[in-house]
Amino acid sequence: EVQLVESGGNLVQAGGSLRLSCSSSGFTARHYAIAWLRQAPGPGREGVSCITTTDGATYYANSVKGRFAMSSDDAKRTFYLQMNNLKPENTAVYSCAAHAAVPFYCRVTDKDEYVYWGQGTQVTVSS
Repeated sequence: EVQLVESGGNLVQAGGSLRLSCSSSGFTARHYAIAWLRQAPGPGREGVSCITTTDGATYYANSVKGRFAMSSDDAKRTFYLQMNNLKPENTAVYSCAAHAAVPFYCRVTDKDEYVYWGQGTQVTVSS
């Protein structure tokens, strides 16, 4: 069974940076889509970024392009989300999620496409 464990959330001032980690295990399919999604109080869940395990291609929500970067360490089976120039509106619980996918596929979406989820890590950005 796929297991995902996030870490790295913290309290940071606006303009600061954080790197979130998602440690994975139990992958059995050949290809997966891995995503970071966030849930803030009130608004619905928002897809932030995703990466394909086929070739490491990454995709981002427009709201984070140029500030966030997703990457992977295949040897450690760990996925990262580097977040720079953080803003108070980025405050949320960030979760990594995964699903078995066709090659070269992932989608930044808030829909229930992702099957496996971590427990989430809290990111709080103070103004």
